[in-house]
Amino acid sequence: MSEQNLTAEELLRSYTDEEAEAHAQEVGVDPRPRETVSEIDETGAFIRQPNAFIHPFGDKEGDWKAEANRYAIYWATGCNWSNRPIIVRDLLGLQDVIADQKTTHSGQTNRYGHGFGDQPGHRDPLTGAYFLSEFYKRGNPDFQGRATTPAFVDIIEKKTVNNDYHRLTNYLEVQFRPFQPKDAPDLYPKQFRKEIDELNDWLFPHVNNSHYRMAFCQSPEAYNEAFEDFYDSLDKLETRLSTNRFLFGDYITDSDVRAYVTLVRWDVSYYRNIGPTKHRIQDYPNIWGYLKELNAIPAFHHGSDPAVLAAAGHPGKDDNLFRGYPERILSKVDFQKLWADDGARKALSRTPEEPFLRHPEGETYEDYAGPISTTIWNSPSWEDRNPRNGTLSVDASINPLKGIL
Repeated sequence: MSEQNLTAEELLRSYTDEEAEAHAQEVGVDPRPRETVSEIDETGAFIRQPNAFIHPFGDKEGDWKAEANRYAIYWATGCNWSNRPIIVRDLLGLQDVIADQKTTHSGQTNRYGHGFGDQPGHRDPLTGAYFLSEFYKRGNPDFQGRATTPAFVDIIEKKTVNNDYHRLTNYLEVQFRPFQPKDAPDLYPKQFRKEIDELNDWLFPHVNNSHYRMAFCQSPEAYNEAFEDFYDSLDKLETRLSTNRFLFGDYITDSDVRAYVTLVRWDVSYYRNIGPTKHRIQDYPNIWGYLKELNAIPAFHHGSDPAVLAAAGHPGKDDNLFRGYPERILSKVDFQKLWADDGARKALSRTPEEPFLRHPEGETYEDYAGPISTTIWNSPSWEDRNPRNGTLSVDASINPLKGIL
């Protein structure tokens, strides 16, 4: 059967290591480093690599500039980091301004990292690349780390310009404001950016990266620290959401996107890699209701559909007696019924039928624009990136903008 007659799933399943090796030799890329080798400290804890492409979008000389039809977001279904900009792009109505392309594994063992195995010839349809790492090398020939998603790629020059998931959504919200509808949701209100940034930088180690801290660590001590940290953080968020419809009150912000992409994955995907769980996300009534309401919004559901996440990585069946929970149980779950939003959380809001703060009539780009803050999580120092550094000036269980936003 010719390649043209194969489905995307069949193309991906037939992608061999030998083919990936030949492609790598052709374009001169190296194998992808392993997190469990290169990002483990002396205690066995996983210390995630800093983002390598953090030069900002902005209005200063030398900053990257927002343009239509120049950039694409490269993302992966299972990657919470890369689902963030996809959700934000769609919420802000930028689908015709910024393209996107999903990545897959490369070959059977994924030795070369993110590729395009479900595409004809294993090539990216936007640029012709075989591997995500080609964009990284073109953006910085000295790059030595893991090529990760999301990658914000200049598809004209075929190079990565930004992979800073800590701030990439903020660039879409602010610097790409001129390309958004005038009444687009304001996910990053200018007067509240300090509070949103602070919570986001707390969410990173305590919630977003907790799964990876448990999944990649190499010592019981590091595992236990991450485990307790995560569930302590869930307790705080459960308390916060008991009196707040969203993390900062009546309206969805950038922080809600970040919390959602991790928590939506916990019961359907992440649990596979972390051992026994203390509680399911469903066991937190306020968090569970909050996630269901967000999931009912098409942009959130499209970026992180629980049913798709549950099936990802488990496409086949075997005849073993002890098949895994995803195949035995999750494959039979009615996700539409399970994730149906009953609307009850609207009662927590002063604007029950409007979950978004809208940009006001007459607001200009100059009114809204401003520099995006930097973050400690991009520091080259491992000690700076130690999860213990993720602190807040106000306990996470308390909304400092209660009644204001």
